[in-house]
Amino acid sequence: MRTRLAAGIAVLVVLSQTVPASAAGPLKSVTNRYVGSAVAAQHLNAEADYKKVLTREFDSVTPENEMKWGVVEAVRGQYDWSGADEIVKYAKKTGKSVRGHTLVWHSQLPDWVDDLGAAELRDVVKNHIRTEAGRYRGKIRAWDVVNEAFNEDGTRRQTVFQEKLGDRYIADAFRWAHAADPKAKLYINDYNVEGLNPKSDAVYDLVKSLKRQGVPIHGVGIQAHLSLMYGFPAGVKENIARFAALGLDVAITEADVRIPLPVTPEKLEAQADYFEQVWDACHAVRRCVEFTTWGFTDRHSWVPDVFPGEGAACLFDENLRPKPAYARLNS
Repeated sequence: MRTRLAAGIAVLVVLSQTVPASAAGPLKSVTNRYVGSAVAAQHLNAEADYKKVLTREFDSVTPENEMKWGVVEAVRGQYDWSGADEIVKYAKKTGKSVRGHTLVWHSQLPDWVDDLGAAELRDVVKNHIRTEAGRYRGKIRAWDVVNEAFNEDGTRRQTVFQEKLGDRYIADAFRWAHAADPKAKLYINDYNVEGLNPKSDAVYDLVKSLKRQGVPIHGVGIQAHLSLMYGFPAGVKENIARFAALGLDVAITEADVRIPLPVTPEKLEAQADYFEQVWDACHAVRRCVEFTTWGFTDRHSWVPDVFPGEGAACLFDENLRPKPAYARLNS
C-alpha cells in the first residue's frame, strides 16, 4: 500500500508532464493494428471514468485475471464465469474484440491441479481447454494458449505440465484449443522475448517445430513488460520480423514500462521513448497485428505490488490523464 501511495504522489508531482488527448483521436483510430488493454471486470462495473477512457481509446480487451484457471475453476468442477462473461458482454456491446488469456499457465493455478498424476492431468488439461475455449467459441479473436513456458536461458520451465506431461503438452494444448474454437487465432505468449536472446531463440525454435508438425499455432505473443532500470532490448524489430517470416502473426500483448520512483519529467520522456520504440517495431512488420498494454492507468497497475520502488508504468496516470508516452503513440 505504501508503494502505491508513493507512486501516486510521484505522478502528482509531475502532472505538468501529462498531455491532452491528441487531436488525431483515440489510439484505436491512428493505426490499423488492434490496440488493446488488459481489463478488470470490477473496474468496468465500479468506475465510470475508467470505462469511458477504455471504451474511447481501445478496440480490443484482454481479461486481466478473469479467464485464468485459478479464477474460473478454483475448486475442481465448480466454475465461475462471471467476470469473464462480463468482459465478453462489454466487448460485444462496444464493438471490441477479445484476447483470451490464458488457457495453460503454471501461475495462478489452483492447488488441486498440482496433485494429479500424469494421465489424469492430461485429461484435466484437455477438459479445461475444451470447456473454456468452447464456452467462448466464436467470441474470442485470439487465445494465449500456453503462457510463459521457457526459462531465461531458453530451457523449458519445469512447470507441473512440463514435468508430468513432457514436451508434447504444448502441441496438445494447441490442438485441443483449435478443436474447441476453430476460428480463434492461437498464440504462445512469454515475457523477456522482445529482443534477440536465448529465450526468444527457444520460442522461435519451438514454433518453427510446431509449424513443421502441422500444429495449429498462428502467432507469438511478446509481453513487453519493460523497465527504465534496464536498457531497451536489442533487436526487437528483427525478432518480430523473424517470427513473421515463419508465417505467424505477432502481437505485443502486455506492454508497460516501469519507472524507478520518484517520477520525474525526464523519466516520463524516457518511458515515452520505450513505448514508442515497441510501437514502431510492431508497425515496421506487417504481421505484427496487435499492440496491447497491461492496463492503461496507473490507478490499477500491477507494478507497485510486484516491483517495490517502481511504478507509473501505464499510458495514463492515476487520474486518467494521458502521459507523454500516449502522445508519442498518437502523433
